[in-house]
Amino acid sequence: MNRINKLFANKGDRRILSIYYTAGYPTLNSTVDIAEALEKAGVDFLEIGFPYSDPVADGPIIQHSSEEALHNGMTLHVLFEQLKHLRKRVALPILLMGYVNPVLQYGVERFCKSCKEVGVDGVIVPDLPMYEYEDLYRPAFEENGLSNIFLVTPQTSEARIRKIDGLSTGFIYLLSSSATTGKNLAVSENMEAYFSRIRDMELQNPIAIGFGISTRDTFIRATDYADGAIVGSAFVQLLANPDYKEKIPEFIGQFKP
Repeated sequence: MNRINKLFANKGDRRILSIYYTAGYPTLNSTVDIAEALEKAGVDFLEIGFPYSDPVADGPIIQHSSEEALHNGMTLHVLFEQLKHLRKRVALPILLMGYVNPVLQYGVERFCKSCKEVGVDGVIVPDLPMYEYEDLYRPAFEENGLSNIFLVTPQTSEARIRKIDGLSTGFIYLLSSSATTGKNLAVSENMEAYFSRIRDMELQNPIAIGFGISTRDTFIRATDYADGAIVGSAFVQLLANPDYKEKIPEFIGQFKP
């Protein structure tokens, strides 16, 4: 069991909170400092995004953070160099999240080995086709102890969800909608039916809901149906403040009082 598995296995009645932010934003060397501050504030696990020039699933806030991070000089090479001493400072489960093109350019097997070397527990690559993962890359992930996290949307068929559940080793990332990141979560009857449908499937993997989680109310609503929820754009927006380090405890406190 890696850190992700242990977290969900031992969560009890706790509502799991994950935070997403972009590596290299707001400054090139802020990545590990932010991770450490989030752990101290009480976050349960982290998703560190590696920036890409065409982030098609991201809304304007995360798109802007990616642009700034690239401008600052962030690359996968730089990120792995920054994360070399990560585990001396941060004990939380950590996932890397980004698009497949930078991973292919870096080399998938090399990427997986680099993740293991620095203590990364899992990877979320939304545009990596499931069949490519299964046919080409699964051994590299498994040999390096990495959970590959798949995404489910309201349009995902039950057969595909069952397939994803069988391939997953960490949790399943349930998108609250098919929109881009940064939209506010408004739990409608249709969305409640969607969340309930997934819950009633009694999948073997835990569920974490993302996209639109920005307040305590939306966090509670999401975790009424899932094991955890992921806050992204709202936190990335906080990082635009020059004094963001002082604001992190209060920001996290609204979700984990």
